Amino acid sequence: MLDGVDSPTRANYSNKQDVSRSVSTLSLIQHHHRGTTLLSCTPRNKPTRNYCATIQDHLREQRLRYDDDDDRVWNCGAWFEYILVVVVSSILLIAASVLTIFWTIYYRKGFNMDDPKLQFNLHPVLMIGGYVTLSGFSILLYRICRCCSHLIVKLCHTFFHACSIPCIVIGFMAVWDSHNQQQIPNFYSLHSWLGMITMGLFALQFVLGFFSFLILLCCENATYKFRSTMVPIHASFGVATFMLAIATAVTGLTQKAHFELGENYSQTIEEGIIMNSIGVILAGLGIIIPFAVRRSNSPANCKVYVTERI
Repeated sequence: MLDGVDSPTRANYSNKQDVSRSVSTLSLIQHHHRGTTLLSCTPRNKPTRNYCATIQDHLREQRLRYDDDDDRVWNCGAWFEYILVVVVSSILLIAASVLTIFWTIYYRKGFNMDDPKLQFNLHPVLMIGGYVTLSGFSILLYRICRCCSHLIVKLCHTFFHACSIPCIVIGFMAVWDSHNQQQIPNFYSLHSWLGMITMGLFALQFVLGFFSFLILLCCENATYKFRSTMVPIHASFGVATFMLAIATAVTGLTQKAHFELGENYSQTIEEGIIMNSIGVILAGLGIIIPFAVRRSNSPANCKVYVTERI
């Protein structure tokens, strides 16, 4: 029934009536022409149009999952690019949180919930840790870990996002209480406006992603078309939320530098350099994470696509 599949496998496959079970047990080698999957049905088996259409839809879903460049050849240069992007992304994600913690402890005197000024220090640490580091690893993990089961990758992706939620909530409560105790107005600056938009998008992304890709797996066969449609939407808004979080963090750092350092900020003092360095790291993540998403496939997954029951 499928070109490129041997006769015993074809005969066994034609006896399968459940499309999802057939797809889960058979590795389909796709032939490509200008980026389009070609699936031919021989007159010998005469499958129904709906049968072929269902398989095509499933392969299209897998195509969206891998998003590969058909003509890409994984030579030494491609391997080097792949490893470099993963390593640099991981280093920058960790460095963003580590440098922020160092800045708040060494220059801002650490954390104390009884002191509103020191309570505020939780805000940059937890927000960058949640929105940038954990969410960044979640995006990176989901896009590059193709050697693992798709369900396991989804669960890890959800786990990292779930871990970022308490960071975001506690970070928001810290700055809210700190401002109220010091009688500082809330939601007047560009930083706070961007922060509220980012929180809204993040919450919407998490709810839709959890519902679409985990809850709907309970009725997998009936919902895979909807889930395949949601894949590019979820991915695009995920990257957009990550970029917006970076913009929010950079505006927050700039605002904090002007408020706390004042005229000394223009004197290139050490604390100013540290804060600027955090901003540069965030800007670097804003470049390399979208690039890593675009170059999502590992070399092991090029050319051959194996469908699996997730």
